[in-house]
Amino acid sequence: MTALPAVQAILALPLGAAAALAFLPDYRLSARLNVAASFATLAVACSLFVLPGFATPYLLIDDLNVVFVALNAFVGFTTSVFSASYIGHELETGRLTPRNLRFYHAMCQFLAFAMNLALTANNIGLMWAALEIATLTTVAMVGLYQTREAIEAAWKYFILASVAIALALFGTILIFMAARPALGEGGMIWTLLLRRAGDFDPALLDLAFVFLMLGYGAKVGLVPLHAWLPDAHAEGPTPISAVLSGLLLNVALYIVLRFKLVIDANGRAFAPGPLLATLGLLSLLFAAFMLYRRRDVKRLFAFSSIEHMGLIVFAFGIGGPLANFAGLLHMTMHSLTKSAIFFTVGHIAQAKGSQSIADIRGLTVSQPWLGWTLLAGVFAIAGLPPMGVFTSEFLVVSSTFARAPVLALILVFGLLVAFGALLMHAQNMAFGDPGGPEIRSRASPAPIVAHLSLVLLAGIYPPPPVVAWFEHVAAMLH
Repeated sequence: MTALPAVQAILALPLGAAAALAFLPDYRLSARLNVAASFATLAVACSLFVLPGFATPYLLIDDLNVVFVALNAFVGFTTSVFSASYIGHELETGRLTPRNLRFYHAMCQFLAFAMNLALTANNIGLMWAALEIATLTTVAMVGLYQTREAIEAAWKYFILASVAIALALFGTILIFMAARPALGEGGMIWTLLLRRAGDFDPALLDLAFVFLMLGYGAKVGLVPLHAWLPDAHAEGPTPISAVLSGLLLNVALYIVLRFKLVIDANGRAFAPGPLLATLGLLSLLFAAFMLYRRRDVKRLFAFSSIEHMGLIVFAFGIGGPLANFAGLLHMTMHSLTKSAIFFTVGHIAQAKGSQSIADIRGLTVSQPWLGWTLLAGVFAIAGLPPMGVFTSEFLVVSSTFARAPVLALILVFGLLVAFGALLMHAQNMAFGDPGGPEIRSRASPAPIVAHLSLVLLAGIYPPPPVVAWFEHVAAMLH
């Protein structure tokens, strides 16, 4: 038995739940169904670890995507648990209406379906369509509050996403044109593309990868195509911020890696590594300096996401088994850590009644578990030991020193600049006089503790099967 039935279930569960949630008027029932559907998807996704992979013309499970499907399902489940209390508070305060909530819960599951489809697609056209569906779904959710700022952020996201859609589509068409003389109509199937990549026109592949990098790079949040990301995080519901940083950016980068494998397999096309390394390092440096001037706590961590996605892209650009291993590990650690931070920030913003950093003070006094959890998340994402982010960053720096010492110095400088900014803001928010009125948070700490515990475990004793998978996939990407 292959994993095909499991993948069909992973796609059908959220799609069916989305259809049901669109018509459920009761908030409590819809929140529970959202959690139940996400848990069922996670349970089926875990079965992929013990089922053999497969490839059809449209769907695929292999070593490269199986863990990302499971990670996607895990973060989706914990986000649904966080969302149940967070969105309930938004309903009580009148920021959202029951009609908004039906739309929100339906779109959460529809977004999960679209991301899972992008991760499991074996057809590059289907892969493109799935990511665009996911992007347009998040555009609608960013404008959920229907304030002037939220609608402006949604429109900015939509305009930049439309440009990225066109660029990615053009790159996909060029890949098909390069493959058609050798594969005919099979030029859209990724497994065939990888097998016959050496027969393709390298000039067309070179041009295609530039367009693909611009199109999908915008979805990754790479500079200079990042402008949508801070606004989308700041104005949308916090669970969507967690999904954007923790999952959707990864899905876009996963697609880039798929195409990078095809370019590398050609042998005559240009090496994509220098382009990836340049865009990654530029994004890291830009975001590191921008962290100092943030006034909104969600914008602060949105720029932190740009910094870390830059680091991941840089690692894959440097290449080699160690750097690829570090990039894969950092993708996972960033997803878990940043989503935990956004969970914490969402509760803090509700307790304080503001997202302004200036209004958030003395959390360790007034909201102890939120204050100390925020500090733990910041220490983790800043790369302090013994958290897993430290391990992945150390491996990226080590592999870079071995191959390009000058770039390693620039990289370390950027990481230190970002560390200083995050530490400054975290200190101001966690300590001092709380001032101002606030409400006591009633949220469950379980999703946050689960994420940070996994990040801590990865730093102290990463499970050997996971390490073996990372090593195997890193060798594939070399």
